[in-house]
Amino acid sequence: MRLDRPVLQVALDFENLSRALTAAKEAVEGGADWVEAGTPLIKSEGLNAVRELKRACPHQRIIADMKVMDTGSFEVEIAAKAGADIVTVLGAADDDTIADAVRGGEKTGAEVVVDLLGVPDPVARSRRVAELGVAAVCLHIGIDMQMAGRTPFSELAALAKGSPIPVAVAGGLNSETVAQAADAGAQILIVGGAITKSPDIRAATRTIRQALETRTPVATELFRRYGPTELRAAFLKVSAPNVTDAMQRKGALHGLHAYLPTPTTRMAGPAVTVVTRDGDWAKPVEAIDHAGAGDIIVIDAGGQTTDIWGELATESARVRKIAGVVIDGAVRDLDAVLALGFPVFARSVSPNAGEPKGHGEIGVEVTVGGQLVRPGDWIIGDLSGLVVVPRERAQEVANRSLDVLEHENRVREEIRRGSTLSQVQRLERWERVG
Repeated sequence: MRLDRPVLQVALDFENLSRALTAAKEAVEGGADWVEAGTPLIKSEGLNAVRELKRACPHQRIIADMKVMDTGSFEVEIAAKAGADIVTVLGAADDDTIADAVRGGEKTGAEVVVDLLGVPDPVARSRRVAELGVAAVCLHIGIDMQMAGRTPFSELAALAKGSPIPVAVAGGLNSETVAQAADAGAQILIVGGAITKSPDIRAATRTIRQALETRTPVATELFRRYGPTELRAAFLKVSAPNVTDAMQRKGALHGLHAYLPTPTTRMAGPAVTVVTRDGDWAKPVEAIDHAGAGDIIVIDAGGQTTDIWGELATESARVRKIAGVVIDGAVRDLDAVLALGFPVFARSVSPNAGEPKGHGEIGVEVTVGGQLVRPGDWIIGDLSGLVVVPRERAQEVANRSLDVLEHENRVREEIRRGSTLSQVQRLERWERVG
């Protein structure tokens, strides 16, 4: 494989071919060089996806991301006959499978790229597969690894330097990082979501193309991964429904009502937990002294109806820059609390307060809204309700939630163009049989 300049490859990881074809045409118009039928698309639509992409983009090289692991020649041949110019084989496959895949490509005029996903020594493997006749290798950081914050850049430069064949890279590239990848030696830049999740695919592709050609990063608020110190910023960009979707519809707190200063108010922060008895507001108020800026006080008051939070507690919490309070119990002075701009979620509202007796604990596991909440777990709340995210999964879930939002942005754009949700998702096709 000889490349005169860096190649921009768009990865189409859709489940429906109709959406993939639209995205492919718009990406090519925006400057994409090569078009990839992603593994989810091929699994969903079969090799007809490759066939249709070749018809739609006859002047672009079509990549079938088959991730072949066995029957190398056979799978490469059927992909090539469907129109693929390049077929991917996993680097973890046996040498015999890779060599057989190369022979199948030679027979049908297709080239083989080896995906190094999960390979422990990418440089050594690239040298070996080059000996077997492979055209290029791909340093691939999978979606699940990306959500945990992993990027390809720690390995890319060494691979590009040590590989005797061209190097492709895939793994969350966007307009900020594509130039960095090219500078590190990648010759094939594979971009998926930063193009395909954009409401304007043509414009997104043009921007990435410009960043690649000028080697100048273009800042973006979307299509990037957030690190452990950026969790609040990430969670405040998404909705509580986005978060539950990212956790396979889990984590929602039930039976609590949102009392927010504005309909668009969002709340996100780690939990400072409190357990108390009905009407005993001592520990909830003392928890304010234990909490820091951006924390959320989460109170298990057993769902009872005597207040354990009001205006003066809110004033104290605002001084500490606490982000909000969640009460599985009652709140009062709601007019004053809302006027102070402080987010409150509570099971009920009542004027009747209790006494500060001091029963309960701070910093223990609590059950609120039917969900276990531990100290340090993340709480995300808005007008739709509340979600708890286990602290050890916070970075992953934050990034997955952004991914959900970005996918929704693209669907929203397709609906605005005249489609409907059922048409975009092809719901009838995906209904369970039987």
